[in-house]
Amino acid sequence: MAIPSFVDRVTLHVAAGRGGNGVASVHREKFKPLGGPDGGNGGPGGSVILRVDPDVTTLLDYHHSPKRRAEPGGHGAGGHRNGAHGADLVLPVPDGTVVSDPMGRVLADLVGPGTELVLAQGGRGGLGNAALASSKRKAPGFALLGEPGEELEIVLELKVVADVGLVGYPSAGKSSLIAAISRARPKIADYPFTTLVPNLGVVTAGDTTFTVADVPGLIEGASEGRGLGHDFLRHIERCAALVHVIDTATMEPGRNPVDDLDVIENELSRYGGLEDRPRLVALNKIDVPDGRDLADIVLEDLVARGLRVFPVSAASGEGLRELTFAMAGIVEAARAERPTAEATRVVLRPEGVGGGDAFTVKQTGEGWRVRGEKPERWVRQTDFSNDEAVGFLADRLNRLGVESKLLELGAVEGDTVLIGHPDDAVVFDFKPGLDAGAENLARRGEDSRFDESRPAARRRREIEERMADRGESETRADVARRLRDQAGRSGGPTSYEIGGADDPDRLEDPDSTDES
Repeated sequence: MAIPSFVDRVTLHVAAGRGGNGVASVHREKFKPLGGPDGGNGGPGGSVILRVDPDVTTLLDYHHSPKRRAEPGGHGAGGHRNGAHGADLVLPVPDGTVVSDPMGRVLADLVGPGTELVLAQGGRGGLGNAALASSKRKAPGFALLGEPGEELEIVLELKVVADVGLVGYPSAGKSSLIAAISRARPKIADYPFTTLVPNLGVVTAGDTTFTVADVPGLIEGASEGRGLGHDFLRHIERCAALVHVIDTATMEPGRNPVDDLDVIENELSRYGGLEDRPRLVALNKIDVPDGRDLADIVLEDLVARGLRVFPVSAASGEGLRELTFAMAGIVEAARAERPTAEATRVVLRPEGVGGGDAFTVKQTGEGWRVRGEKPERWVRQTDFSNDEAVGFLADRLNRLGVESKLLELGAVEGDTVLIGHPDDAVVFDFKPGLDAGAENLARRGEDSRFDESRPAARRRREIEERMADRGESETRADVARRLRDQAGRSGGPTSYEIGGADDPDRLEDPDSTDES
C-alpha cells in the first residue's frame, strides 16, 4: 500500500496528564515526634495544546500516530514538597487547520502563526494533608487524589491558506500553470487526475508576493463527491480570488470553454461560500493553433459576462505576466481590507453538568443520581480505602446541601446514591447525618463517625437543629435540657451522667471502654 505524503484530514485522540496525588505525612524530628502535618500537594498534569507552525504543511504525523498523551503531574512528598508539574504536550499543526468534534461541530479555526488551542486541560493535583488541616481537623490522616486529565476525540481538517486558487477540469493545465509562474514542481502528465493533492506555489509580481494553490479533480458533480473535488474544494475557501483555468485545446467531444466555465461555477455555487470571490479566467494552451482560435472565439462572450479574461500558455509563457499582475492586484486589495491577524490562545471549556455550587438529584431505576461539577470532582479526589477521607467527602457533600436535598426528595437510609456520569458513577448507601461537628479523635486514617452505635452523635445533631429555634435567653444547655425532658415524657431517659455515655456533649473516643 502506498504511503501518503499529504494528509489533510485525521481523527486524533488526545489525553491530558493526570494530576499527582497529595500525600499524608507528619513531621518528625528528635524530641518532636509529632510536629504536625507536612504532606505536600500533587502537581497538575500537562495539557494538550495545538499550535500553528508555519513550517508544517500536512497532518501526516497524526495520520501515523493518532493517539497523544501529555505527562502526568508528580506526587507530593513530606516536608511540604509539592509534586512537579507535568509537561504540556504541544502539537504543531499547519496554518488553516479546523478543529471539530466527531459530530462535525466546529470547535476552533486556527489561522495565523503562533495561534494556540488548549484541547485538553491537565488534571489538578490533589491536596496534601498540610493543606487540609484546619481548626477542627488539626492532623488529617489522609490526602486527596489527583484528578484525571481531560480526554477527547477530535477531527483535524486542513484548509490550505492560499491567496489565489486555481480551479478547472482535470488536464486543463493547472499544474503546468503553477509550475510556470512559481518554483513549485507538481507532477505533470497527459492523463486526468494526475494531481492527487493540492499544490502550493509562491508567486512574485512586482512588489507583491502571494501564494497560489491548485485544486485537483473538479468535474461535474464534484460538490456531491464525484472525482476528487469533494475532498479538496475546502482548500479554496480561504482564497482571496479564484482563477478558472480553461482548456482551449481539449480533444473531448462536446466540451467548449463556455460550458466548462458554467459547469465549474455551478459546482462552486453548490458547494457554497465562494460567491463573493473575484474571478479571473485563464484560457490556457493558446500555443496550440486550434486553442488560440477557440480562445479568440469565446473571448468576447466571457468579457460580456463581466469577467477579466487572459489568453495564456503555460508551455510558452505567453500572457503569464499579465495574469500574475492581475492576481497581485486582487491580493493587494484583499490584504488592505483584511484586519491584521494576531496570534491568539483559545481554551476549550467542556460544558459542565452544573456551574458553581449547582447540582441535580434525580431518582432513577438504579437509585438517586447526583450530578454536579463539585460533587463529581470531590468523588474523583477521594481515596475510598481511607475512612477519614470518606468522612471528609461526606462533610463536603453535606455542606453543599446534597444530603438535605436527598432527604427533601424522600430518600431514606439505605437507599442507593450514585454520584457521577452513568458510565462511571460511584455508588453509596445513603446514610444521613455523617457530619463532623468537632475534631475527629479516631486513629489516623479512620473516622469514628462510621461506627454504627452513635447515640451521642444523634443527640448532638438534634441539639444543633433546635438551636435555631431557641429563645433569646436560652443557652445550649437549656436546649439540651428541654430535649431531655421531652424524651423523658416519651419514655426515654430522664437524666444522664456528665461525661457519661448519655452526655450529648461528650466526645466519643473509639478506643475507650466502659471500664476506663
